[in-house]
Amino acid sequence: MLSVSTLWIVIVLNFSALGLIWAYVANAYPKFEAARFWTAAAVLAAVGAGISMLRGVMDPRFPLIAGGGLMIFSSWLACMGVTRFYNKPISWPTAIAVSLLTTAGLAWFLVVIDYMPARVLIYSLGQSTPILMVLPLLLGKQDGRKNPGARLAAIVAFMLLAAQLIRSVAALIGLGGAITAINFNGLQVALILVLVFLAMAWNFGCLLMAIERLRNEVADLALLDDLTGVANRRHLLQRLTEECARSERSGKPFSLLVIDLDGFKAINDTHGHAAGDACLQHFTLMAQTRLRPGDMLARTGGDEFCIVLPSSTQTEGALIASRVLEVCRRDAETCSGGEIPIAVSIGIAQWERGIGQFPDRLMANADHALYAAKKSGKNDFAIYDAAPPIQPDLPHVQTEVARKFA
Repeated sequence: MLSVSTLWIVIVLNFSALGLIWAYVANAYPKFEAARFWTAAAVLAAVGAGISMLRGVMDPRFPLIAGGGLMIFSSWLACMGVTRFYNKPISWPTAIAVSLLTTAGLAWFLVVIDYMPARVLIYSLGQSTPILMVLPLLLGKQDGRKNPGARLAAIVAFMLLAAQLIRSVAALIGLGGAITAINFNGLQVALILVLVFLAMAWNFGCLLMAIERLRNEVADLALLDDLTGVANRRHLLQRLTEECARSERSGKPFSLLVIDLDGFKAINDTHGHAAGDACLQHFTLMAQTRLRPGDMLARTGGDEFCIVLPSSTQTEGALIASRVLEVCRRDAETCSGGEIPIAVSIGIAQWERGIGQFPDRLMANADHALYAAKKSGKNDFAIYDAAPPIQPDLPHVQTEVARKFA
């Protein structure tokens, strides 16, 4: 059986290694706030375990109380890191108050009443409480996405709670033999080793959470326009492909708006590209205020934008186009001084069976409508008309020509 001192050396080395890993992550990604909490938690746990080692070489009261209190607070720090990972507010007063209360309980059942099982129970409660508080976050979704690392951390959290419960019950009923501040029985040693292993697994889960977050951020950046922050052409084509496939299965249409800023080249030539970029950003903000939940605005390049309207007819598309035009016109009326008014032309097309799963056909139809809006005077919208032009009656024309030359 491991001696108590050897056991605490294992714990110190384990948390020191975890602290180094999280310190590197926190340094490499300064904006990743959760990593700072996880670094502090690992370092504090290592310090607490180091102080607890002193129980064999000095009066055990100080190492037990101080070391136990620090390790309890380290659990709170680790769970506060999870809370910040999910962008939820943390409560320092709660963490400090519960840590101090449990530390006081350790002191009471050591100095006033020397009862080791009660100390084990209080210590387990102090470490389990923050885990219970963050479990709903780990079991839920962030931004509608499941995180594999969070699932692992949640599984480990349940195992940690179970191990703490077994350890407390075993200590209270004397299962495995007597335990003291200096010597643990075999069962307690085994359970502590299990807790150390689970703590490593918990941190591995947190590391996977961080990796998944970074991967999602990179994926999102690949689908967003750098200037305006809306979807880019790649994202638009993905969405249009999905909508075309969905419409072909269900037979329900959707609509596409193609938008072009009128006179944008003149804005760049007269006021400079910085002013042109500002106009694009301003239009993006205005247009987004007139969209419905589920609609997608994308910038396809230059001064060209598209709006995908799921489950919408061209009549509904015309309504959205009117709203976009209205907000631009109202904004232009309030421009004064050096402010640049923004006007747009919009082409509207609706998915139909002939388009099938080919979004480029739908985009071509919307482009035709945009051209018609430009040709009719700009600052307006036009709906794509798929009806073929009326063909002249060729025999009648031939008769007229023959009569003219007779």
